[in-house]
Amino acid sequence: MNVSLYQAAAAMNGNARWQEAISENLASASIPGFKKHNLSFDSIQAGVMPQANLDPTMHFTLPRATKTTSFAAGELRSTGVNTDVAIEGAGFFELQLPNGATAYTRDGEFQISPLGQLTNKQGSLVLGESGPIQLDHSNPGSLAISATGEVSQAGEVKGKLRIVDFNQPNLLTQISGGCFMASNNPNLQSTEVSQPAVRQGFLEAANTTPVTEMASLISVMRSFEANQRVIQLQDERMGRAISELGNPN
Repeated sequence: MNVSLYQAAAAMNGNARWQEAISENLASASIPGFKKHNLSFDSIQAGVMPQANLDPTMHFTLPRATKTTSFAAGELRSTGVNTDVAIEGAGFFELQLPNGATAYTRDGEFQISPLGQLTNKQGSLVLGESGPIQLDHSNPGSLAISATGEVSQAGEVKGKLRIVDFNQPNLLTQISGGCFMASNNPNLQSTEVSQPAVRQGFLEAANTTPVTEMASLISVMRSFEANQRVIQLQDERMGRAISELGNPN
């Protein structure tokens, strides 16, 4: 068995997944609150036969790629828009999707709908501690959001932003629009942030930049080409071996 062929092919497959993650990061670098994808590599033992039937000389490992999400905070940028909100520290805004499901996001680029409800750009309702936050659409300039997430309009308290955190955010499932959904994993538990730190008129930028992703793209292309060359060399070597052994004259 030509082990190097399998190892190079597995590495190329991992590099292809890495390139996909970089493409997603590049496409979403301008989305507020976006969390970048990372790819890590480790090794696993190859073979599907029972251990007793394996030839001891045939043990080898293959590279394995694992995709993860980095929840490092992005830079806070001032926008001056009173419906823009950013979270300092841990936590997620809670949203109600059109289908009734609950989603979580760090993207605080909110707006007031024609019905006077606080929503995100996709129209999902921003949830407060008592449900969706209802505002007066005719007077958006009087909106104020305190450092603790309390929403008031013309001096009247309309609700308080519900901000939750997770014990293992890496178990969240990322969906479109920079949002996440909680899986059914019993190890994933959510808790409401008792003392949130909120900044009105700011947005959290994505925790990646096009420059960083372009540098990673160059690295993955060089790695892919190196493994591709390994496969070509092994194919040429096997071709010569077959040709010479098959023609004893």
